[in-house]
Amino acid sequence: MHVLVVHNRYASAQPSGENKVVDQEAALLRTAGHRVEVFERRSDDIAGRSLLGKAAVPLLVPWNPAVRTELAARLRAERPDVVHIHNVFPLLSPAVLAACADAGVPAVATLHNYTQVCPPGTLQRDGRPCTECVGSAPLPAVRHGCYRSSRLATVPLAVSLSVNRRRWWSGVERFFCISAAQRDVLVQAGMPAERLAVKHNFVPEPGACRAGAGEHLLYLGRLAEVKGVRLLMAAWDEIAAGGGVSVPLVIAGAGPLEREVAAWAAGRDDVRYVGLLDPAECRKAVARSVAVLAPSTWLEAFGLVVVEAMAAGVPAVAAGHGAFVELVEDGVTGLLHRPGEPASLASCIRRITARPARNREMGQAARLRYEQGFSPAVGLERLVDEYRTAIAVRSALTRGGDTRASRGDGGSR
Repeated sequence: MHVLVVHNRYASAQPSGENKVVDQEAALLRTAGHRVEVFERRSDDIAGRSLLGKAAVPLLVPWNPAVRTELAARLRAERPDVVHIHNVFPLLSPAVLAACADAGVPAVATLHNYTQVCPPGTLQRDGRPCTECVGSAPLPAVRHGCYRSSRLATVPLAVSLSVNRRRWWSGVERFFCISAAQRDVLVQAGMPAERLAVKHNFVPEPGACRAGAGEHLLYLGRLAEVKGVRLLMAAWDEIAAGGGVSVPLVIAGAGPLEREVAAWAAGRDDVRYVGLLDPAECRKAVARSVAVLAPSTWLEAFGLVVVEAMAAGVPAVAAGHGAFVELVEDGVTGLLHRPGEPASLASCIRRITARPARNREMGQAARLRYEQGFSPAVGLERLVDEYRTAIAVRSALTRGGDTRASRGDGGSR
C-alpha cells in the first residue's frame, strides 16, 4: 500500500504525543513493507520567517491556497492509495482536503483532540470542562480567548472551524478516533457517526519492563494546567504533610509551568524535577516506576503515557474521566482518582505505593492489556484495515457518481 502522511509538526521545544504517534505509525507501516511518504510543515520554521511572514501565519490557518496547489500536484504525480491527515494547524490548513478531492485520492484523518468541535481542542476553560462551542458557532471561544488566553489568537481557529466544518465532515472517508470516549463526544456534537471509527494508538515495545518494585512515582508529559500539574503538586503537598510515601516523585517534561514546577521542587528530598528527557531516558524512567501519574483535568482523547506504562508492566494512577476510563481498569491495571480533586489523587498515590505485591499484580495485568490492545501487531492490523475500508468507500462513491467535490464540500472553496 502507498500512503502519504500529511502533518504539521508541533514545535520541538515541548514534547508532542502527536509527533510521536505520526513517526511511530510511519515506521510501523514501512517495517511491514508499505510505502510511506510525508507531506509536512514544521511549526519550528515560523521563527525563521520575516516579520511580515510571521504576521501572515494567522491568515493561513483557515485556508492556505499554496498548500492546496502543491499537495494536489504531488498527489496527481504520485497517486498514493490513501492520504492520512494528522495535524493541519497552523501552516497546512484544511486546504489539504480540497487537494485530495482535486486529485481524487481518499483521505482519512486521525483526530488527536477535539479541534473538530472546540477551537483550542481541549473542551476546557479556566480549568473546568466546557462545551459551549460544541454543536454551535464558536463565538464563546473568541469571547473567552480560549486559545493561549487571547481573543486575537483564538479568532483564526474559530474562523477555520466555522468555514471548514462541512468540508471536514464530507471530505474525509474515515475519521480515526483514538478512544471510544472521544467518539461519543464527537457523535453527540453532530459529526457523522458512520465515518467515525475507534482506532487506539499503539505503542512500540519498550525494550525493557519493570523489574522489582520500582524506584519512584513518575509524571511524564507537558507541564501545563490541563495536564493536572498543579493538581499533582497540591496532592503531593498533602501527602508530604501526612508523612509522605516510600518513594520520591519524579517530574519530567517541559511547558508553560516549568518555572513553577522547578521552584516547587527545589530543595526537596521527596521531589526531583529532571526536565525534558530524550526517548531512551523516558523509557528507562517509566520502567523504573512504581506507577505513572496522569492527573489531567481535561478530557484526554487518549493518554499515551498510560499505555507506555502498560507496555513496561507499570500501573497508572489516572483521572477518572475521558479516555482514561477505558484505558485503566480501576483496581486491576491501575487506579482512577476523582478528576480535579487533590485529596482523591493523594489517596490513590498512597494506595498504589502501600502494597508492593498488589502493585506487581496490577503491573502484570497492565502488560497483558497492552499486549491484547495496544501492541504494534494490533496497531498495524487496525490501521491497514481502516485504510482498506476508506479506499473501498471512496471507490464505491466514485462508481456511484459522488458529487461532493462539485458541490464544494471537498473541492473548490
